Amino acid sequence: MSRRLLSSFISGVRNHHASLMSRGYCVAINTNCYARCQQRKAVVPTLRMITTHTSSDNKVNLGIREDASLLISEIKKELQTGRSELTEIATYYFDGEGKAYRPMIVLLIGRAFNHHMGCPIQLSQAQRVVAMVAEMIHTSSLVHDDVIDCADTRRGKPSVNVLYGQRRSVLAGDYILSRASQMLAKLENEDIIVVLSHILLDLVRGEFMQMNKAGEQNQRFDNYISKSFKKTASLIAYTCKAVTLLSGADAKQQEAAYEYGRNLGIAFQLIDDLLDFESNQTELGKPTAADLKLGLATAPVLYASAQFEELEAMISRRFSEPGDVERSYELVMKSDGLEKTRELARRHAQDALDHISGLSDSDEKRELFALAEMTVNRRK
Repeated sequence: MSRRLLSSFISGVRNHHASLMSRGYCVAINTNCYARCQQRKAVVPTLRMITTHTSSDNKVNLGIREDASLLISEIKKELQTGRSELTEIATYYFDGEGKAYRPMIVLLIGRAFNHHMGCPIQLSQAQRVVAMVAEMIHTSSLVHDDVIDCADTRRGKPSVNVLYGQRRSVLAGDYILSRASQMLAKLENEDIIVVLSHILLDLVRGEFMQMNKAGEQNQRFDNYISKSFKKTASLIAYTCKAVTLLSGADAKQQEAAYEYGRNLGIAFQLIDDLLDFESNQTELGKPTAADLKLGLATAPVLYASAQFEELEAMISRRFSEPGDVERSYELVMKSDGLEKTRELARRHAQDALDHISGLSDSDEKRELFALAEMTVNRRK
């Protein structure tokens, strides 16, 4: 039953991506001006440290970073195939140059709940598979996104579609997703399959939300947050829920893990959208103002539109006229949109920590707090 359920679902998602390419969707985008193809309560310091702008990358335990890197190496082994070109394309983004943000969250939340439930603190093999599958789903979505957006770069190097072309890239993304589905089916745990299937549904729905028109002014921010959840936070939230389910956590504890992931994921996306304006291309690893060039109004733009009505028309036409991107960028930088975006990210980070405040004290719990700080204060 579980294998049939997952196989059917993955097939539908794969066919969706293939149909996009067969209709020349990427060319259509380029033509339409998207531009270039509480440690108990006492331990929760109300995120005072999160209100600073100092880097906190070094506050997450080096051992967790090494374990996350090991997880990526295990994924690359799983993606080996008899065809060297397919292996090369499928593993291209598993190069160790990413932030390993999602694997670190899953490793830490799994260990923290294992400790809380009185289990061995190290992740079980099933929990590690869930962490690997989540990263594989995420990376397959990056491959497909870069094809759809006609992206030129990713993480400071040429994007997969630039090097290998659209068709091969789409197939490689499908291969990663299919291999993940095999690994998941081998767990023979239908509860886990049902939980993680939400991620794929949300990814597709989020992509369609992003393609739609800007919508009514009074609905834009709610739509933006909903899209941010579906495209970014859903994967983190449901993966956190899945690994805690495997810890033996009850429904309330699983929901706490889910809310930690949901809020931290939204905070991550808010900061990502802020950095599209604040960071330079070298820091970010991709062109700045990329979202504006794709016709997307993110939180900084939506906040700025409350101060500068001029932005409304540009948002509605998705920054499609000459000078729209430059003028919108200028207005955002003059507004308080960036600070409001960071403040909203802080609030979501605080909400994330509130939901795990009841966990028993552990190094992993403290590192989950440090990860929230890192999320809000990161520079890339």
